[in-house]
Amino acid sequence: MAKGFADTDRLCRSLVADARNGVFRSVYLLMGDEPYYVDMVCNAVIANCIDESEKDFNETICYGADVNADAVITAARRYPMFAERQLVVLKEAQMMKDIEDLALYCQNPLESTVLVICMMGAKADKRRALYKSAQKAGVVVESTALRDYEVSSWISSYYQEHGLRIAPDAAALLAESAGTDLGKIAVETDKMLKNLPEGTTEISVSDIEKNVGISRQFSVFELTSLLSVKNSAKAMKVAAYIGASPKFAMPMAVSALFGHFYRILRYHALLMSNPRADNGTKASVLGVNPYFLREYDAAVRNYPLTKCMRVISLLKEYDYKGKGGDVGEATPAELLVELVARILG
Repeated sequence: MAKGFADTDRLCRSLVADARNGVFRSVYLLMGDEPYYVDMVCNAVIANCIDESEKDFNETICYGADVNADAVITAARRYPMFAERQLVVLKEAQMMKDIEDLALYCQNPLESTVLVICMMGAKADKRRALYKSAQKAGVVVESTALRDYEVSSWISSYYQEHGLRIAPDAAALLAESAGTDLGKIAVETDKMLKNLPEGTTEISVSDIEKNVGISRQFSVFELTSLLSVKNSAKAMKVAAYIGASPKFAMPMAVSALFGHFYRILRYHALLMSNPRADNGTKASVLGVNPYFLREYDAAVRNYPLTKCMRVISLLKEYDYKGKGGDVGEATPAELLVELVARILG
């Protein structure tokens, strides 16, 4: 997991633990492209800040499209009724036109009010007063979306925090199924744990296949593995199967293949600059679990530098075609099979 994202993860889990222990900040500014952590902290504060019997008078939840800054400030400046504190939550705050005016409250917040400002898919301007005053009065969480190649590592960490070990190939398969949607990964995990035998501590590929509904045998993850070792017959069969799926989208497949061959290109660069690099260094540079290094060792042999660069050029061409450019009557399924044949050629 990237360092910045790991820092966000630690911060959010710390804020959730504090909320469960009755410790709250005067102001929470939760923002960014990844909604998982925004929801995690917001939900923890809502669940623990106000007793259920006190919520009618001391909890206000509003939405940016429905209120202005003046209304939020007025609510935040009220004193709690027969309670230690009150909670004001502003969801979808990015929809509020005068959001910067909330800085007026954040510069001098009430000790008896907990204000949570949630911005989904948006960020407060770090140069302006709202961000600066929220940071000074409370805490700012900036949640950046994970890149495709970071998801498997996040999944492994997530499972470890739940007392589970997930096999590297199982994490990669789940990552393919869920993409970068961390909320979906959490939901799929919860569903799966309910179906696994009590006392299960290790999650395998077969567990993911049975409970998440994706088959490794006919996945893009398997396709990249077959391309790495140049197993042409199986690669063509898998490509045809993937392309025939009702959910198949050419741009997503090309993106996954591009990520794979870009890592092969980076591996070439590493081996040229540091031929004696240890496995830890290799895995770190590639952004993969060391478990997969044998696959990449085979890939750099099968795709020399010039060949690897030609494949990346091919992928750019098919990315354009997959988005509707110069394809004639070819279907997305036919395009994928054609692409895989040209990569292997």
